[in-house]
Amino acid sequence: MKPAISILGTGRMGSALARALVQAGYRTTVWNRTKQKAEPLAAIGATVAASVLEAIEAAQIIIVNVSDYTATAALLRNETVASAIRDKLVVELTSGTPHGAREASHWIVERGARYLDGAIMATPDFIGTDGGTILLSGPREVFDSNRDVFQALSGNAQHVGEEPGLANALDSALLALMWGALFGTLNAIAVSQAERIDLGELARQWTATAPVVEGLVADLIKRTSAGRFASDDETLSSISPHYGAFQHLLELMEARKIDRSVVDGYDKIFRRAIASGHLHDDFAALSQFMKE
Repeated sequence: MKPAISILGTGRMGSALARALVQAGYRTTVWNRTKQKAEPLAAIGATVAASVLEAIEAAQIIIVNVSDYTATAALLRNETVASAIRDKLVVELTSGTPHGAREASHWIVERGARYLDGAIMATPDFIGTDGGTILLSGPREVFDSNRDVFQALSGNAQHVGEEPGLANALDSALLALMWGALFGTLNAIAVSQAERIDLGELARQWTATAPVVEGLVADLIKRTSAGRFASDDETLSSISPHYGAFQHLLELMEARKIDRSVVDGYDKIFRRAIASGHLHDDFAALSQFMKE
């Protein structure tokens, strides 16, 4: 028999989660601080709860998807609600920090409930599809016994570890990689516009170049994991040619009055490594200089 599930928070993501569960045949209850935002879900079969307590009492699994862990605490941390979560599973899918996840896990478990912390690595349109990824951390047996629920939300639901902070830590790492790409794209757009390069041409050349970049990223992760920082026969690129080309970018951006806030941060890391004698080492050597 499928468990009853309640969702706290029905913004765009929470609503997508609710729709996926209803479509998969789960009895789904939803609650939102602004009730009107939850009411459209009643049309597809969800029950709209009048209070957090009512939503919790209606389900065995409570999925929280609000703004942050502070908002979650405001919903759950009163005596009546805290008593109601005993023997239930709380799945926190709110964005947060690893230490926030650990603290939340400790509080939930102390109240006699089970806890999984998750990170949604997708936009709402990917929820309920094979292209959606949700990372979950916490007790493996809890994940395994509810795998069908998570598969209904995301075809690529993954358990990434027992330690409750791991999902959010991995989320932050992957977002750092994504933002690096997005801010790099903003720099590329600014250079292209300053030099009157058609943005369609930029897109075409990026498509051609992307496999090379993906290979460099994969190699950087592999070499850093192995601690192989010195240049060797398998080195794809050392710091020296990167830094030479980087100086040309700095010069162009300075001449065209393009904001250098992002690339000046890159320059700081380059200079720190070079000053320590790593100019001719593999690019992966820069990973040793990411701490202040």
